[in-house]
Amino acid sequence: MANTARGKVEIDINECKGCGLCVEACPPKCLELEAGLSAYGVHPAHYLGEDCTGCGICFYTCPEPGAITVYKMAPPPKTVVTTTEERHAPAH
Repeated sequence: MANTARGKVEIDINECKGCGLCVEACPPKCLELEAGLSAYGVHPAHYLGEDCTGCGICFYTCPEPGAITVYKMAPPPKTVVTTTEERHAPAH
């Protein structure tokens, strides 16, 4: 997708049991299971680093408390255009 990320996911590989529920549930598909094994002999989930919307669905589907943390990023500030002179409609 290559959209600007609106969120960020951190996965604690010591808590992740490699079930893959978060990977399947992620709407923008920004999670995957790592190829390598963790110290517990499982393939932990991994955030790809982009496209996260910050929806938190991965967090809610994860059966392991504390394995996934989702951060919602602040939107960029809106620019406000101001003028020093007031404009009025011509008088009739």
